[in-house]
Amino acid sequence: MSIALTNVTGGAQTGFTTPGYTVTADNSVDGNVKKWVVTALTGTQTGVRAHSVSDEFSFMFVKPRVMKTAPLFSTLNPAAAKVETNRYWIIIRKGGIPASGLNSVPQIIKIPIDVTAGVDSYDAPNMRAMVSMLVGALNQLSAGIGDTLANGIL
Repeated sequence: MSIALTNVTGGAQTGFTTPGYTVTADNSVDGNVKKWVVTALTGTQTGVRAHSVSDEFSFMFVKPRVMKTAPLFSTLNPAAAKVETNRYWIIIRKGGIPASGLNSVPQIIKIPIDVTAGVDSYDAPNMRAMVSMLVGALNQLSAGIGDTLANGIL
């Protein structure tokens, strides 16, 4: 099992002290999706709510239903090789209440990851470097992204 989320140490955020998230695997409708819900919070996260039916807090990883393979190549007509892409998704959903007296509304982060068929086997180190850079950048920018979403200042 390559995708197996365990308890998450959250990135730094303004007003949070050592945020953490206890996750539990959840069943998904599709076999190409793995889903976890946040069942408990750790650290100081005043006002943050864990997952409930009407106030979702979840993490999903989605792979393509049908995986595309590396293109066939002909030396007679190299331009005829059609390059296909496999699109994966990371989707995080968190309920947010827009104003007093209103119900929770899902806030959504969707991160598409496009991998050209064949790169997975022919150039996997560079594909892995792309993911490493993404995770490192998001970790480094965590508080700044949170602040920008809250105050609109880039």
